[in-house]
Amino acid sequence: MLRSHTCNELRPENIGLQVKLAGWVSSIRDHGGVKFLDLRDHYGITQLVIHDEAMLEGVNRESTIAVTGKVVARDDDTVNPKLETGYVEVHVESLELLGKCKAMLPFEINDSRSTKEDTRLKYRYLDLRNPKMHDNIMLRSRLINFLRSEMERLGFVEIQTPILTCSSPEGARDFLVPSRRHPGKFYALPQAPQQFKQLLMVSGFDRYYQIAPCFRDEDARHDRSPGEFYQLDYEMSFADQEDVFAVAEEVLYNTFCKFTDKKVSGKPFKRITYCEAMLKYGTDKPDLRNPLEIADLTPVFADVDFPAFRGKQVRGIVADCSGRPRSFFEKMLKFALDIGMKGLGYITLTEGNFKGPIEKFLSEEKKKLLIESLGMKEGETLFFISDSKKLVNNLAGQIRAQLGKVLGLIDEGSFEFCFITDFPMYEISEETGRLEFTHNPFSMPKGGLDALNNLDPLKITAYQYDIVCNGVEISSGAVRNHRPDIMKKAFELAGYSEADLERKFGALYTAFQYGAPPHAGMAPGIERILMLISGEDSIREVIAFPLNGNAQDPMTGAPGTVTEQQLREVHIKLR
Repeated sequence: MLRSHTCNELRPENIGLQVKLAGWVSSIRDHGGVKFLDLRDHYGITQLVIHDEAMLEGVNRESTIAVTGKVVARDDDTVNPKLETGYVEVHVESLELLGKCKAMLPFEINDSRSTKEDTRLKYRYLDLRNPKMHDNIMLRSRLINFLRSEMERLGFVEIQTPILTCSSPEGARDFLVPSRRHPGKFYALPQAPQQFKQLLMVSGFDRYYQIAPCFRDEDARHDRSPGEFYQLDYEMSFADQEDVFAVAEEVLYNTFCKFTDKKVSGKPFKRITYCEAMLKYGTDKPDLRNPLEIADLTPVFADVDFPAFRGKQVRGIVADCSGRPRSFFEKMLKFALDIGMKGLGYITLTEGNFKGPIEKFLSEEKKKLLIESLGMKEGETLFFISDSKKLVNNLAGQIRAQLGKVLGLIDEGSFEFCFITDFPMYEISEETGRLEFTHNPFSMPKGGLDALNNLDPLKITAYQYDIVCNGVEISSGAVRNHRPDIMKKAFELAGYSEADLERKFGALYTAFQYGAPPHAGMAPGIERILMLISGEDSIREVIAFPLNGNAQDPMTGAPGTVTEQQLREVHIKLR
């Protein structure tokens, strides 16, 4: 037996006990002939005292050792109340070197997070010894276990779906796997278990869930992995949007309340349509901790002879900037120019009248209208954003976010949830100029077949929804299109024939002809939830072995080359 106790187990009641400990040497301190070592394992730290320096031959920091010794009370001046074991120490009688560490570490373990990311990832096994990184991975384990318990409590059944499947157009690039037994054919890793979970509903399973791995060949972002990620995937039969929302609110509210001390917005979560979100917040991922809202001022300025607004959409944001120096407005102008705006107009309400370069273009009637409609107060500033219909909302959203940040309006001590609903079913592709699905092609259009037959496709919305928390999209989902006739028409509008439908989505399309129940679901992202709860800025901080931003693994060398023999076996020749 290498150890009788862990490094976080010894307490004053163990004083006098003979113990065996094993772990990593976190630090070595020389106190004039007596050496003090901090021994670290998975559970915590215990201080060791070594009087015979010969025991330490060959031992350096991050080596693994096993020791035998007696538990002794620390002197009063050496007590460390920050450690659970901080009132005792072990006086070592024997020491065994289990695994020697190189003298030169690539970085200081406790300071690894300030090291260049590729160096951290190359030596990830050292980076994960950092207590904060270790805690993140343990948090991940506990959170996933809690999510499972919540779903089981709500009557969901965990079912694993295939990893090797066929390629299908679901919005991102597939990772392809060549088949050895079927020359010229490929499997694809699933972007999500979308079709399989819907097929489970057709199979008669009422409530499915899975901590599902998903694979998408996407470019990395701070909240998106370039290779794989996990989601709490769930689907419900004989269910509508309200049923899905109720489960999401229950599980996410309970999860955030359990794993954080911050304030969590209560149930039910706020609901905002896509159109409202784009207009009021300039994004479909609004951070509701920011109290600023965007107003559509286009009708107000339709007949105002101001060249910068003529023939354009105009948005306004009211913010209290009283007491701010001129440099504040100059910095806001620079920010506006940096994001592609041609300028940033503003007027300030001072002693009942506006001051600013745009003021002279406004009649007294227009001034009064702005004050009353926007509820402006003395000292507040109205910022103007003007551009094309295509760009104005996004630009206004960035100005809103920047104002919230520099004015200190963001409540960092809270999590604010909302549902974004009623996404457009279709959009015009910028690349092809043709009608295409905006998001999930399996969503049920609002109004069903009647809407598809009679409405302008660009005006059709879908039973499609996201969950957003603090400006981060953590989940998307939809009520599924389970009727073959509606599915056929929906895909027809996007340029797919029935033959295309049968070829690309044959299993689903065929299955729906054998009595499919109405069903709906969604899939909150595990890493994004963890990123928010842990307060990290990147999802790579909550993944044990992530790829870097260039979709590479500096530790293993993935993606790597393979031999000519391996290529021949799967009938591949490189061009």
